[in-house]
Amino acid sequence: MFAPASGQAVFDRDQGERQLALEYLAEAWNVAEEDGVQSAALAHASLFAALATFVKMHGDEATADLMELLPDRIRSGEYNLERVLQ
Repeated sequence: MFAPASGQAVFDRDQGERQLALEYLAEAWNVAEEDGVQSAALAHASLFAALATFVKMHGDEATADLMELLPDRIRSGEYNLERVLQ
């Protein structure tokens, strides 16, 4: 899904763990939708949980700094699942 950066061995390990985590989240998301939870509610809850975890791990300022990078990344299509990678 993401292009490798320097430090390939660390990237491979981290990428594998992130992929596994994404699979767990996708499974939980699908179960919740089957139970009638709306996608928007799941998205809001997921963002809250992710941001709260980042704040707990890295603090308010570091999390805010990270979030400042999101608008450009979103606009460039980095989070568009329908985007075609070349």
